[in-house]
Amino acid sequence: MPLPALLSRAGAALARPFRAAEEKSGLTTGYVLPLGGGWIPSNWAVNWWQQGYNPLQTNGSAVVYACIAAYAQTIAMCPPTHWVSTNDGGRERAKTSALSRVLRRPNSYQSTSDFFLYLTRSLYGDKGAAYGLALRNARFEISEIHLMDPRMSWPRVATTGDVFYHLGGNEVVERLFASNPTVLEAVPARDVLHVRLPSDRSPLEGVSPFQAAMLEDAASNAMIAQALAFASNQGRPSGVLQTDLKLSSDEVKALRQLWNEQTQGANQGGTPILNAGLKWNSAIVNSRDAQLAEFLQIADQRIATAYRVPLAILSLMSGQGPQGSTESLMRFWRSTGLGFAANHIETAFDRLFGFSGYPDEYLELDLDALERSEFKAHIEGLARGVQGGVFSPNEARARMELPKVEFGDEPRLQTQDVPLSAWYQPPPDMPTAPPSPAAPAIAPDASLAAPEKDGGNVASRRELATELLRRSRVARRAA
Repeated sequence: MPLPALLSRAGAALARPFRAAEEKSGLTTGYVLPLGGGWIPSNWAVNWWQQGYNPLQTNGSAVVYACIAAYAQTIAMCPPTHWVSTNDGGRERAKTSALSRVLRRPNSYQSTSDFFLYLTRSLYGDKGAAYGLALRNARFEISEIHLMDPRMSWPRVATTGDVFYHLGGNEVVERLFASNPTVLEAVPARDVLHVRLPSDRSPLEGVSPFQAAMLEDAASNAMIAQALAFASNQGRPSGVLQTDLKLSSDEVKALRQLWNEQTQGANQGGTPILNAGLKWNSAIVNSRDAQLAEFLQIADQRIATAYRVPLAILSLMSGQGPQGSTESLMRFWRSTGLGFAANHIETAFDRLFGFSGYPDEYLELDLDALERSEFKAHIEGLARGVQGGVFSPNEARARMELPKVEFGDEPRLQTQDVPLSAWYQPPPDMPTAPPSPAAPAIAPDASLAAPEKDGGNVASRRELATELLRRSRVARRAA
């Protein structure tokens, strides 16, 4: 039998226990390994193992894992909110909508933070896409969203141009539809949450940033593997013993045995005594080792650049960036990679729930929650907003989760803040205070008559003054 036919039969036999995923949409399909969870694309040759392909795909290095974890953990920290615009130009939080209920409880086994954590990990994983199956209640409202495995899910395009999805990889969902598993092979697009990164092949597919950093990741892994093999094989000792004397092979063996007895096993860390002209010279790091460390650093920086994560976020402090503090670092990341990730997820939810999007009705992941530890800066910003008339006192208090206060619903400004069109007009007259009430009249008393000059004395004047002071105090109290 010819060799190509034999290889073809062997490949067919190997693919028999796999789950077939052949599609007619022209998108990348293949076979899923039932045990290891690997993936064999349909465009691989039958002798893929001889060509160096690995079906157990992994996102290579610690830097790649750190980049994905940085996005996933940060998005999971941002509380989601359903906002609806009001007629006066403001907005209010929807608390009883279908989206608000899903955000509080996405499904029966995941919390809100857990849901967005896994959603973002799938988005920036090896497939660059995240899939979620939306289940509806009797009112045809979305009541649950179940995340699916991107390696076992893909879009399908019908002959009419309608988009459907083949979903898999969630054991809970597969058991829910165990009586009719074919339902998951053609799910309408209206019931699927599909978030994907841009791809050059198809607008329905996603591409991970890892593909742009595969060369750097391969170089980094190769250098680390070489250094590990070199160290494990003890290709370089920590030092050597040197002497000017000419030693026989038996003497060399004897010296090596004595050295090992003093430095290995139970005597490890002991202090050997050198004589007969022996000297210990420790091995030093040469320029090749320094170059290897530099190449590893450059590879890590290029991987972080592909994921658009600042180097300081990954603790690669040697990298130079435009940020100088923690606040500027977060602002820089929010304006680039993190801001795009949050907006991309928000618009996917808006499309699934049929919202018109910002600013009418939309989902918002509150990135301001990342600055909750910056209490002083937060308070100063709210104070400036209230003083400038941007926020009313109650709006600023609501951002701090404080109750409303009386007369605090209206923004306030100082009187000297006037529009330029009214700069020549005098300020309005301030309302005058009401006049104070008149003091009650004091009835004349003959006993308070002034004494005659010739009969008066100092004691009578003092008594008169004391009595007048007492009566004035009584009059003020009565007023």
